[in-house]
Amino acid sequence: MAPESTAPRLIDHFERGLQAPICLTWELTYGCNLSCVHCLSSSGRRDPRELTTDEAKAVIDEMNRLQVFYVNIGGGEPTIRPDFWELVEYAVAQGIGVKFSTNGLQMTAAHAQRIKESGYIDVQISLDGATPEINDPIRGQGTFDGAIRAMETLQAAGVAGFKISVVVTRTNVGQLDAFKAIADRYDAQLRLTRLRPSGRGAEVWNELHLTSTDQRDLYAWLLAHGEEVLTGDSFFHLSALGQSLPGLNLCGAGRVVCLIDPVGDVYACPFTIHESFKAGSVREAGGFTQVWRSSDLFLELREPQSAGICTKCSEFDACRGGCMAAKFFTGLPLDGPDPECVMGHGEALLASIDHTQTPRTDVDHSRGSSRRMLPLSVVSRACDESPVAGKAMAL
Repeated sequence: MAPESTAPRLIDHFERGLQAPICLTWELTYGCNLSCVHCLSSSGRRDPRELTTDEAKAVIDEMNRLQVFYVNIGGGEPTIRPDFWELVEYAVAQGIGVKFSTNGLQMTAAHAQRIKESGYIDVQISLDGATPEINDPIRGQGTFDGAIRAMETLQAAGVAGFKISVVVTRTNVGQLDAFKAIADRYDAQLRLTRLRPSGRGAEVWNELHLTSTDQRDLYAWLLAHGEEVLTGDSFFHLSALGQSLPGLNLCGAGRVVCLIDPVGDVYACPFTIHESFKAGSVREAGGFTQVWRSSDLFLELREPQSAGICTKCSEFDACRGGCMAAKFFTGLPLDGPDPECVMGHGEALLASIDHTQTPRTDVDHSRGSSRRMLPLSVVSRACDESPVAGKAMAL
């Protein structure tokens, strides 16, 4: 029998952080032509302090020097920025791959052809229901048809392998097979992400987050579909149910992932837009490089973290305590269990929380002060791919 390897695991390197993020999310604007009820950045109106075109290009220059190999661009709806394509092409010209998320409502044949010809641009269409009846109460009237039109446009241009991004909720978890069928129909790849109680998502989290039964159903479905479906680190807490899922099975916040927001502030991850998780700004001396490599917050996150009461759980090594953002925005301690802990350890703590006092995202660019309520009649039930897949890097 071969001796057991003592070499460090890749995940051990990740815990201590890397010289550059391998999953850098950049929200170009808070402006959006939709008002999705679960929007994690509370988007709607543009912020007059947004990075200028020249400032954004300077950030891209830094990415090039850091050898960032791709950037996830989102928003808001990034395509409403007049310089969106100029910035995308500037990044591509420096060998930085771009993956951008869009609701697809502004996708044209010319845009699709641009994506087809580039080879460095990947697009992700957001969809939160496999039917209009499930999708539109979340994203807005007519958005299902708009997303399908965008997929048809991409397919007609010969763009294969684009992503369909679904936030899994109580209303759509029963449609997983239907989502996969849509992806197969358009030669796309399905990407499932977790609902976080961030931004406007905090207002609907109690209504929409998965029940324990839903989580077990999702876990079984993901195991059955393996590498066909992308999840990144969205569901690593489900690994406590047994077998680890494909993807990054730890919280990468500040270690291998981070967020640059539209005004240049840098946060630990896309789901932690709160002063407590702001590491600095690209507008400060030293720019993004200084924030990533030297900020007190990121250095702290790269140190071994206290597991608190979770050390008493036999499944801690599998789930690692779950999602930091999910805990913070539901009022749970960061060294406590995930609110969706599959062992049920988060439920009692949640019941003891005064939810009127839980933290909320610092910024809100929603249009208007009142949110659109979810019709309860639609409720039918009570970091994408491994970031190092196919990539070689020095650790």
